[in-house]
Amino acid sequence: MIASHIPSYYTASAPPFPAQPALAGVERADVCILGAGITGLSTAIELAEAGYRVIVLEAERIGWGASGRSGGQAIFGYGCDQSKIAALIGKEDSRRLFDWSLEGVRLIRERCAKYAIDCDWRDTHAHVPIKPRQVVELKLWQQDLAENYGYDVQWWERDQLRAQLASDRYLGALVDPNSGHLHPLKYTQGLARAALSLGVRIFEGSKVTALVRGDKPVLQTAAGEVHCDFAVLAGNAYVRGIAPELDSKIMPVGTYIGATESLGPERASALIGNDMAVADINWALDYFRLSADHRLLFGGRASYSTLPPPNLSGTMRRRMTRVFPQLAGVRFEYVWGGYVDISLNRAPHWGRLGGNVYFAQGFSGHGIAATGLAGRLMAEAIRGQSERLDVFAKIPHLPFPGGRAFRTPMLVAAMAWYKLRDAMF
Repeated sequence: MIASHIPSYYTASAPPFPAQPALAGVERADVCILGAGITGLSTAIELAEAGYRVIVLEAERIGWGASGRSGGQAIFGYGCDQSKIAALIGKEDSRRLFDWSLEGVRLIRERCAKYAIDCDWRDTHAHVPIKPRQVVELKLWQQDLAENYGYDVQWWERDQLRAQLASDRYLGALVDPNSGHLHPLKYTQGLARAALSLGVRIFEGSKVTALVRGDKPVLQTAAGEVHCDFAVLAGNAYVRGIAPELDSKIMPVGTYIGATESLGPERASALIGNDMAVADINWALDYFRLSADHRLLFGGRASYSTLPPPNLSGTMRRRMTRVFPQLAGVRFEYVWGGYVDISLNRAPHWGRLGGNVYFAQGFSGHGIAATGLAGRLMAEAIRGQSERLDVFAKIPHLPFPGGRAFRTPMLVAAMAWYKLRDAMF
């Protein structure tokens, strides 16, 4: 039996999507993709547009994982600063990766236009500082983006920000009109409709239990298997054991979101006048935006132990009212969470295993735009043009320390230090 989506505002507000069959028996494809999230579906669309026969295997439902649960903020760049990427692979390649990240944002708009995907897209994103040192950090980042990457973003002083954002918590904002936000489940389902229209076959309730490598890879499920020329692993935080050499390079991190009751158009626009998405730059950050039906979507409270925080709804309300005290009496109608995958250096981990198994993971909470780019680059490599994917493969990735028994406790301890730093400095 195919599982349903977890209860969330996204599930409640997305139009019904017809269930796809489960895999049964033996199938053949040019490419078989594990995972029907944005990464997998983007890869499928690129390949199907080029005439490839593609099968996508999804353990649960389309968009069941991070693609259908996330904060929905589509931002340039990756999960770590470009300066870190430059230190890892050099300035020239770092500039290439940055320019390609902008392509990832453009790709969302292009796909929505080409395939008539209504996903409530809104322009503009703001990074906001809470402490004076963060003002300095953001202004240095603005300078680095302009001087080394040719990308101009706006600095808003506190008064200018306050004219759009009804909160006294922040000291200014680094504003990018090119980035934005969307309804992630609607977008993922829109990609699935596009893929199906191109002849892609999607099987839900079809968890991959093994990958048999060789000249012709085979992806096996409990009830069937797919023989293919190329395999793509796009399950991210929700897959373990299929390619053990990848498992040690990422960790699942729980992240949580609440959706208020509808505030009405007047009260909602009084909170965020220009309908932008907002995120602070604490290590344990808050991020928020308005929904199309005038709710506040408020996220944060990451869990590095993979255990949901106690009294999640109460904790989220306290965080929300710290930003918007005027919402003290407003309740969350939905609260939900899920896992994102992080790499040790927070840089993207994309590449290939052997000559015919491709993977993309390590989006580190920055995946709405980067996942589409990853799909395009893996499709290019399968078609014989691997130059761009090869640049990503240059990024060195170490396993999380501690092995299976101690890697999670060690990460929890490290994150406790960063949260203390947020609070004290």
